[in-house]
Amino acid sequence: MEKVNWKVEGMSCTNCALTVNKYLTEKGMQDVKVNFMGGDVSFEMLEETSKTELVKGIEGLGYQVETGEISDTKKSKKIFKNHLQRFSFCIIFTAPLMLHMIPGVQIHFLMDPYVQLALTIPVFLVGMDFFGRSAIHSLWKGIPNMNVLIAIGSVTAFGYSLYGTLIGEAAHFMFYETAATIITLVFLGNWLEDKSVETTQQALKKLAVSQKSMANMIAYDDQHQEHVFPVESKSLKVGDIVLINSGEPVPMDCKILWGEASINEAIITGESVPVEKKMNDVLIGGSTVEKGSIKAYITAVGENTVLSNILKLVREAQTEKPPVQQLADKISAIFVPVVISIALVALLGNYFFGHHSFSESLLRGIAVLVISCPCAMGLATPAAIAVGLGRAAKNGILFKNAKSLEIFKDIRQVVFDKTGTLTTGNFTIQKFATVNNTEEGITEFKRIAFSLERFSTHPIAKCISKEWKLKDDIRWAKIEEQKGLGMIATDKSGNTYSAVSFKAVSKLSNDHSHNVYITRNDALIGWIDVADEIRPEAKQVVEMLRAKGIRTILLSGDKKEKCEQVANELHIDEWLAEQTPEQKLIAIDNFNKHEPTAMIGDGINDAPALAKATVGISLSDASHIAMQSAQVVLMNHGLKNLPLALGLGKHTYITIKQNLFWAFIYNIVAIPIAAFGFLSPTFGALTMALSDVVLAINSVRLNYKKVI
Repeated sequence: MEKVNWKVEGMSCTNCALTVNKYLTEKGMQDVKVNFMGGDVSFEMLEETSKTELVKGIEGLGYQVETGEISDTKKSKKIFKNHLQRFSFCIIFTAPLMLHMIPGVQIHFLMDPYVQLALTIPVFLVGMDFFGRSAIHSLWKGIPNMNVLIAIGSVTAFGYSLYGTLIGEAAHFMFYETAATIITLVFLGNWLEDKSVETTQQALKKLAVSQKSMANMIAYDDQHQEHVFPVESKSLKVGDIVLINSGEPVPMDCKILWGEASINEAIITGESVPVEKKMNDVLIGGSTVEKGSIKAYITAVGENTVLSNILKLVREAQTEKPPVQQLADKISAIFVPVVISIALVALLGNYFFGHHSFSESLLRGIAVLVISCPCAMGLATPAAIAVGLGRAAKNGILFKNAKSLEIFKDIRQVVFDKTGTLTTGNFTIQKFATVNNTEEGITEFKRIAFSLERFSTHPIAKCISKEWKLKDDIRWAKIEEQKGLGMIATDKSGNTYSAVSFKAVSKLSNDHSHNVYITRNDALIGWIDVADEIRPEAKQVVEMLRAKGIRTILLSGDKKEKCEQVANELHIDEWLAEQTPEQKLIAIDNFNKHEPTAMIGDGINDAPALAKATVGISLSDASHIAMQSAQVVLMNHGLKNLPLALGLGKHTYITIKQNLFWAFIYNIVAIPIAAFGFLSPTFGALTMALSDVVLAINSVRLNYKKVI
């Protein structure tokens, strides 16, 4: 199957997304995800499926598809490109119809039905070109959207007025103003809603914009002379060499060949303090050179860059629907038919039982149609999630799915790994000993240790292989890393070697105070001790969690003495030491049974426990975010951002609840008010549009709200 990611323009509400989703599902697409706010559509497509057919099908529903591929099909040019242009056109004709609403203003020729008809026709045609088309397409697919309500209300008002004009009874059928103002004000409201929703995406837009820049590409002529010329960053390829000067953005992911510089990586990590970079260091596309000049070669472009992967993760998370949204989606799917039924009941009830005129009853029925807002329920969750995910990404916190945001509200305990999580993971060899204490014996001991540990990803092993690096290492016939124990190898002569923890040599020694034990043919030949520092921010993070009533636990494979020391220094509530990956898994399972648990770790040994926890949180280098076992990634080893991640999760859920409450209460209150004649269709149309704006503004508050 091929993974497809498209942009679909023209979706304005949840029902639009449901329509596209239903179409793709019916065509056999798998794992369909549609985000109407960002216009992101992703799905898995069978190889024999025609993309062209799918594009035509979606565009046949009334939407525009951007596949990112060059297409021979020419898109029809539209007169109006957005709601602001439609509103600007319509208000010219609608404004004269609304003049009578101003006290003391009476322009008699405007009361002529044919003048009102002439003013209404342009507005009606523009309105039906948008609302009418959208309504018909949605009805055709069996998922009526909000535009059905607007179209029915406008057509009813216009048709009723036109009928009165043609039979010479215009004075009793004058609803031209209603038809025009509904269309005009809904266009205004839609534009305000679009602008409001755009602000919920501002953090992601900043990331996307940073990908578009110019670069100074270096090339050499046949005389090996260096030439620098500007190119667009998107035209760069892997292996190209670029010159980056002070104040310039890093065009794509690259590696420094020459020079040193201070790099601002705030767009990736949320940390504004510049980071010093030198030769062979990796630079992230989108960061900025604040001071210095460097030459670098491109290591990744396009969708393979760190920034693109971040955007992809966040957009995928936006398309996920947390449980709290599912009820709203179910209601949205049946909302329009229910509202049409209520409007019909309001019309008949007011006419037959309320003893109002048919015109007055019709006006109340139209008011019910235009004041109802299914969009509010569909917008409640996506708007809040978009802001929450955007603020998180801006601070180097990546949520792989929206569900994690919601689950964070229930987290009552956090489990920490020790090495590389609470400690820096930057070990140094403190001391060592070997049975052969001669110069040759020590050299051979270091050679064995390096040859074993160079194949391990564990921080302690990296430390040993880095400090004792040499060229004449042992060439193993077989070597493997056993989780929780260490490295086991066999040389070409059949001798076995190991660099392991005390657990693996407990039968050979009673001294469990060392970090690494080296054996040859099941005989202990020496040990190595390394030193590690507690992260400066660790104590503050633990204190913040405890202050919020969150229990803290240390779960490590390290020795009891070191775990106890770290736990006491950081005031951690509970600690478990010398745990194998299997034991960590059992421990997390037990913690989960008592209370929802977040696990934060770094390293191969933590993968099973991260996957088992209620929420798995992984620490990551800025250049590597593919942590498959965790639902949340803290970039650049951002342990300090753990409280922010938990706070954003909690307050995003609070915002979702506030939005849903407003969406439901608005419709529950507004529809009866309109049905009983306390609100005209004109004000109903404006109120309906502004209800979405309220949700967007409430969601945007998450960008500035104190969450920790």
